[in-house]
Amino acid sequence: MIEYRTMTMDDVEAAAELERACFSTPWSARAFAESIRDKNIVYVIAVRNGELVGNCGLRSVAGEGEITNVAVRPDVRKQGIATKLLQELMRRGEALGVKAYTLEVRCHNIEAITLYERLGFQSEGIRPGFYTDPVEDAVIMWRRE
Repeated sequence: MIEYRTMTMDDVEAAAELERACFSTPWSARAFAESIRDKNIVYVIAVRNGELVGNCGLRSVAGEGEITNVAVRPDVRKQGIATKLLQELMRRGEALGVKAYTLEVRCHNIEAITLYERLGFQSEGIRPGFYTDPVEDAVIMWRRE
């Protein structure tokens, strides 16, 4: 059973560890701590058997929500965790007045792009060289009402 809940300060170290397992340029525990103090930022985490297995964040600005990251521990991927995290995050975003969501994703991350498309996101452009380590373009995706 997986519990989906709001990230707290007690979760930031585990979130940073998850980032290191998932990304070449991970967020630090300090970055998470600073983010969750902001009333316009929401982080939802997935916890299984007391362990953080996923997280995603949303920055709300003037009715738009920027999804800042989506991370699921590699050994538990393809179990619907990212889908449920994003659905919960967008549900919370709606409560904040968010009407449209955007995110960037590596252009070669076909699995993530497919997931976002299933959730109603559409590609609306490319950010050349957006990612580093390795350098890669980002697909800009939006989900609008």
